[in-house]
Order: sequence, then structure tokens, then C-alpha cells
Amino acid sequence: MDIQRSILIVALAIVSYMMVLQWNQDYGQAALPTQTAAVSSTVPSLPDTTARAQTASGDDIPTAAPAAESGSISVAPVAVSDQLIRVKTDVLDLAIDPRGGDVVELRLPQYPRRQDHPEVPFQLFDNGSERTYLAQSGLIGANAPDRSSGRALWSSDKQSYELAEGQDSLQVDLKLSEDGVNYIKRFTFTRGLNPECSPAEQQLKKPGCVDPAAYQMTVSYLIDNQSGKAWSGNMFAQLKRDSSDDPSSTTATGTATYLGGALWTPEESYKKVSMKDIDKQAFKETVEGGWVAWLQHYFVTAWIPEKGTTNQVQTRKDSQGNYIVGFTGPAVQVAPGAQGEINAILYAGPKLQGHLKTLSPGLELTVDYGILWFIAQPIFWLLEHIHSILGNWGWSIIVLTIIIKLIFFPLSAASYKSMARMRAVAPKLAALKEQFGDDRQKMSQGMMELYKKEKINPLGGCLPILVQMPVFLALYWTLLESVEMRQAPWMFWITDLAIKDPFFILPIIMGATMFIQQQLNPTPPDPMQAKVMKLMPVIFTFFFLWFPAGLVLYWVVNNCLSIAQQWYITRKIEAATKAAAA
Repeated sequence: MDIQRSILIVALAIVSYMMVLQWNQDYGQAALPTQTAAVSSTVPSLPDTTARAQTASGDDIPTAAPAAESGSISVAPVAVSDQLIRVKTDVLDLAIDPRGGDVVELRLPQYPRRQDHPEVPFQLFDNGSERTYLAQSGLIGANAPDRSSGRALWSSDKQSYELAEGQDSLQVDLKLSEDGVNYIKRFTFTRGLNPECSPAEQQLKKPGCVDPAAYQMTVSYLIDNQSGKAWSGNMFAQLKRDSSDDPSSTTATGTATYLGGALWTPEESYKKVSMKDIDKQAFKETVEGGWVAWLQHYFVTAWIPEKGTTNQVQTRKDSQGNYIVGFTGPAVQVAPGAQGEINAILYAGPKLQGHLKTLSPGLELTVDYGILWFIAQPIFWLLEHIHSILGNWGWSIIVLTIIIKLIFFPLSAASYKSMARMRAVAPKLAALKEQFGDDRQKMSQGMMELYKKEKINPLGGCLPILVQMPVFLALYWTLLESVEMRQAPWMFWITDLAIKDPFFILPIIMGATMFIQQQLNPTPPDPMQAKVMKLMPVIFTFFFLWFPAGLVLYWVVNNCLSIAQQWYITRKIEAATKAAAA
């Protein structure tokens, strides 16, 4: 009978495993974009007129200062342009809408949407039917080209631009003439890939192979005032997004990491402004310098105004329900016959702390490690240095886990010694239970006397673990939030440490190590508690099935080291107890 039951349990486990694998194959992968053919095409495509009509309206244009609004000219809206301006560098593939000169599409060729389809890049900006997410900028004021009645319609010499081989920078000029004033909206891009590195090294983002500065573009307005009166205007720059889900999330629920706006203020270097916050109340504050950003898992987009300028940062919603976070710069005066220039930087790419810190203070905090960031930051610093030596993030996680385990060795040893002593007196606890039966009061008194006699602190096994918990939680967020883990291979079947194990082998090993570790712990005196503890490895295994492989790898290594340490200490104390009894 026992053999038949064992066979049935094994068969059920195998069938369950195969069902989970099939489910993972059918539903576990993120869907690819529906129109993948246009991704690599350099031919300008016709835009979605429904989505573009929203961009053409002036509903989402901020209000300039009162002085700049006076005497504004009423201009009828111009028809929406029918073609986007395509721009391609070695790390960016984007489209600019001539209506307003907004960046309405942006893809990242160095960051594929899915690892099994490297030809389909991840898309940040999108103004199609599925998602609205774009970077807008313009000039507003008394005689500036962008007005509430409609956006400016720019022209360009070509419909497509591409960074050529051997070319270090690319300049895209949009032109406009109005009321005697000549405008140029200039986008400046730089090369990102080091030609001395192999394509594989570039794809793995090895140090020195990809320049993070290539993910930023300088947006400049050149104003040539040939009219007979002074020109006055303000530059605005903003990020507009709908409430759709985060397409870059690799977690099972899609809600583990922050999706929303953020900005810099003198009081807070990193102030989150979530969609719920914007729903409740619009934010507005005048700051010097600063930045505004929109965050999602692994990627960030940010507008950074010129340093030393005083800007009004604000959040709001437009009539379409889109969320807007942006800034309006100071008024700029250009005398008749003179020229003026206004600049800002748009960053759109991965959350790379080192580079973000150089762009603007506090921008590196968009790599959001949560409330334990002060612990997570040095952990990532150490992990990054280990990776610079080993060149593999999987082995770097293993070495980091060993280092953390060594740092906490004394605390862990104290915890395991307490557990070993509890395990040694387990027969005496069982005798007390048999002696006092269901009399809980006498049972508790007997246990306390036994602990006092054996010099055991019942909390001794818990307190050291509690001290270590902040470090473990900080490491969890470090591995979860760091874009360096995205599509980073370890070995064998683990080709992406940022997503779940495709065959769920690591979670099963993790559950097995939990079970082994549990056998080394003292059995709880309460039968119900003992049953619950036996179920914990199964519960945690199921829970970890959809965890990123890098996190599960950490837990597996940590459990294996804990088992070795606990086994050694338990055997040592049990031997000492037997020797004392003899």
C-alpha cells in the first residue's frame, strides 16, 4: 500500500510539473508587438491618425507666464502631418512627429523585447492604439509657435536620418518660419557602441563597449528674430503617458516595481508622483535646475533643463486622461535682428546609475531600491565590482551571497547554536508535554524552567535572523531593480537572470534545500505548528516559481551555505552534549 501511494505521489508530481511547463510555454512569455515588420524598416510609415489627432491638439500644452500670454495671436490649427521623421542611431530607433516636433516612438535595439527574438527591440515611446507614451517639447508665449489652438508644424530636409559608420554624432534639424522669426528645433545624437568591441560584447553591455550618453539627446531651439519687434517665449518639455501596464515588468503580477512619475525638488532629491497622486491633485513648484522623469521597470525617461535656470515643474492630466509630468522654463527675450538658443536634454533608456548621476543630482535614485536604498546601494556597488572581475552576473550573485554570508557568520552561528541546543533538549520537551498533557500553563512553566536550566534563550534563534532581514530585503530589491540583470545569462538553461527559470529547476532545488534545512531545526512542540512548518517548503517552492532566476539563485546558494553551517554547528553541539552526558 505504501509503495502504491508513493508511486501515485511521484506520478502526480511529474504530471503537475509538466502542466506548469506547458502553461509557462503558452502564457509565460510577454507578447511581442503586433506590428514587428515596421521595427527594422527605414521607410517612413503612415501614423495612426486617431492617436495623432490627440497630439495635434493644444489640450496638453502648459500655460506660460501671464506676461507671455498677453497679446497671443489666434492661429487656425494646421492639418495633421501624414508622415513621421525617422531617426536611427546604433542604440536608438525613433520617430519624430512634425506636428509639434514630439518624439512619439522610440525603440532600443540593444535591449530586445524578448531574448528569443533579438530582432524585436524593446519599445519605450509609443503613440499607437495600444499605448500612449511620448516626449513633448515646444515654445509657448506671446509670439511663440505652440499655442492652445494648435501645435507648430515643422519641416525637415529628409524623412529619415541614420548615424553612418564612422560618424560620431548625428544632427536632425526641424525648421519653421513664422511672422519674421526663423526657428530651428535641433536634435543631437551621439554614437553609443564601441567598434573595437565584438557584437557579443556589445550585446552583453561589457564595460567600455556601450556609452550610456548615447541614450540621451540634446533638444535645442535656435531662434533667429528677423521681425521688427522683440520675441518672447518659454520652452516647455514634458512626458505624457496613459495608465496602461508596464510592458517591461518581468514579475508575475506586473506590479512589483514602481510605474509613475518622479521629479526633483529642493526638499526631496527624488519625489515620486504616482498616477494616484496626479488623480488627486496636480503638483506645481518652482525649482532651480532639477529634472522630471517617468519610471518603469528597468527603464526611465527624463527631461533635464539647463543648469542654473529656474523652471516650473508640474504634473496634470489632459482631457484624454493621460498623465503629464513636465517643466516650463524661464521666459527668453530675443531682440529684433538677434539670435537666441534654449537647450534641454531628453534621456530615454536603461536605468544606469553611474550615468544618471552625472546628468543631474538625484536622477540616479530613479533606480528605486525602496526604503532600504542606503543598504542596497553599497550592495550593488559590490556586485558591480565582482562582475567587473568575473564577467558573469550569475557567478557574481553567488560570490556576493558568499561574502554576505561570511559577514553575518557570527550572527548566523549564534542562531544555529541556539537551534542546536533546542534540538538537543527536544526529547525533554516531549517528556514535559507527555507529563502535563493539555495543561498549557504548567507546560509553559516547565519549558521556562528547562530553558533556564539548560541556559537556552528561546529567542536566540530568531533575533540574529531579524538583524539580517534588512540586508536580505535590500539584496532582493537590488537584484529585482537592476537593469544589468535583464537578459543576463548565467549558464546552461538560465539565459536570463531577470525572468523566471523556464524549467523551474532552481525553485525546486530551493524547496529541497528548505526541506533539508528544516530537518536540522528543532521540531516545534505544537503539532499544528509542526504541520504548518512541513508545508512551508512546498508553499515557498510554488511562490518562487515565478521569481526572477537571479533571486532564486541567491536563495539556493544562501540555503546551501546555511545547511553546511547549521549541520556543522549542530553536530558539534550534539557531540558535546553526548560527551557531557557520558
